[in-house]
Amino acid sequence: MPVVRYPKSPALSEPERTMSHLGVICPPVSGHLNPMAALGRELLRRGHRVTVFGIADIGAKVEAEGLGFVAIGQSDHPPGSLPESLAQLGRLEGLSALRFTVAAIERTTAMICRDAPQALSRAGVDALLVDQTEPAGGSVAELLALPFITICNALAINREPGVPPIFTPWNARDEWWAKLRNQAGYAVFDRITRPVSTRLAAYRRQWKLSVHRTPDEAHSRLAQISQQPREFDFPRRELPASFHYTGPLRNASPAAVAFPWERLDGRPLVYASLGTLQNSKLEIFKTIAAACEALPVQLVLSHGGGLTPEAVAQLPGTPLVVSYAPQLELLKRASLTITHAGLNTVLDSLACGVPLVAIPITYEQPAIGARLRWCGAGEVLPLGELSRPALEVLVRRVLEQPAYRQSASKLAASIAHAGGAGRAA
Repeated sequence: MPVVRYPKSPALSEPERTMSHLGVICPPVSGHLNPMAALGRELLRRGHRVTVFGIADIGAKVEAEGLGFVAIGQSDHPPGSLPESLAQLGRLEGLSALRFTVAAIERTTAMICRDAPQALSRAGVDALLVDQTEPAGGSVAELLALPFITICNALAINREPGVPPIFTPWNARDEWWAKLRNQAGYAVFDRITRPVSTRLAAYRRQWKLSVHRTPDEAHSRLAQISQQPREFDFPRRELPASFHYTGPLRNASPAAVAFPWERLDGRPLVYASLGTLQNSKLEIFKTIAAACEALPVQLVLSHGGGLTPEAVAQLPGTPLVVSYAPQLELLKRASLTITHAGLNTVLDSLACGVPLVAIPITYEQPAIGARLRWCGAGEVLPLGELSRPALEVLVRRVLEQPAYRQSASKLAASIAHAGGAGRAA
């Protein structure tokens, strides 16, 4: 294929220079889109224009969040393809879910490299905000000679010898054996994700760009912005000067969520959610409901549309079950969160000073659980050990021992001072 060089957007005249058109490249799932949308709204408030470039299935959500949208990838990601893919993913866990996701990322990488350059050039984008888990975005920015900024909406994946790979439940340690273990873990991760790196390398060669020697070379040299607070990461020694912990990217979304507040009965509130990708796992929800049934608490369970009414009827006890919940507002009243250890639910809970019990399922969730245990704000129950008695023991422990809430409160203070979407903008 011939090498195509797309021109940069026209230079802004002096009166126009205060307003930039910022493009967004982001995975098509809520856990990444929601924090990116919060940052986008803050940039809109400051006079910039923000447009997300993605598959057609996310267009309505992006526009409901107040951002512009341009569809790409219609040839291989037609409308309706995302729900089918997410439904299949929801039936998987562990390495099977990780491999499925890698295959999806490879297809997305090809789509971005193929379609985004022309779409971005046609739209007149001045700079890009690129989710750290979409490395193709930075390569497209290089092709177009556009500045780009890396946004870490998931756990920061920057590597260093003392920090374990993000798909493991390992703690950070300085001993030689731990660094050797980490090195082996990164080698396994590189082998699993090789289809993505191979696909991206082929496009970079086609574009006459140097091939990345390490995954970290895909990150921006201008700025890398992480929605983790520094205190919710293992000790780091090798982050670049351009890396910034801003804490959760949050602000008021125009898409309001209704909730039956009148049904809260005053008992200590336990909030349970498995996010938006693992939300069809009925057996996990049933175990959560059974573990809370005998406790003096009110369980509010949000299943993200993953359960049918017939499935909800199978849940033990009398939990208050909703498809979607106003998460932050509920957490301000909660005593405990039970979660799959998705980063957004964990950060929202910690921002409200709420301790957690985590049941990691896949992706970086085991690593998030490891950080949760390390900072003392919760307990972790591996999926293979999940049972009603085991979960009930941990729920009682976290509810009854004040040390967990004290640690969560310290995290809440650090998040309050981190700056959030305002500092990120």
